[in-house]
Amino acid sequence: MNDIKLALLGSQGAGKSAVLVRFLTRRFIGEYASNTNSLYHKRLSIDGRQLNLEVFDPCSQNSEARCILEEPVDWADGFVVVYNISDRTSFINAKNILRQIREARMDNCKGEMPVPVCLVGNKQDLCHARQVCEEEGRCLAQENRCHFQEVSAAESYQDIANLFTHLIRQVMEHLKYRADRRRYSGSKSMAKLINNVFGKRRKSV
Repeated sequence: MNDIKLALLGSQGAGKSAVLVRFLTRRFIGEYASNTNSLYHKRLSIDGRQLNLEVFDPCSQNSEARCILEEPVDWADGFVVVYNISDRTSFINAKNILRQIREARMDNCKGEMPVPVCLVGNKQDLCHARQVCEEEGRCLAQENRCHFQEVSAAESYQDIANLFTHLIRQVMEHLKYRADRRRYSGSKSMAKLINNVFGKRRKSV
């Protein structure tokens, strides 16, 4: 059974916990502030494969909270970054979070394909109070080479289920790519070692 680890990041009030609980339980919870980190577990089946899903939901990040990102960035196989379409500050913070993920993973995983990330504009039901247009979110996602979707945790379970399913599929492809790359690198090293050993023997004969 495959283990998939996701981290959910975003500003206080963006509704990231509401998005996650909607996915895990189909139920909508009102917004609440949490001062603690939470780790959720769920077993699910995608494309006929049984998965153990772990989702890390740390306490909300503001633009200065780089230290809070260090643990989930190293731990997670993929990320959901949430902002509130009716709060421009949360969008700016999401932009900072995406930059920090990109910088951390470029340092730690040189030469690898980008880690899967989904940028989520939440509270689509508050279009009358919109401060971030959909095109801005789409452009930010393109800049960071990640998936983008606007949702309403209050109104739609299916949209949120679709975005998590899309991200999990990306993570499964990414993990397979990394495993194949390690196997290829290992086989090359073994071939080089064998060639060195037998090459020296041929020369000494």
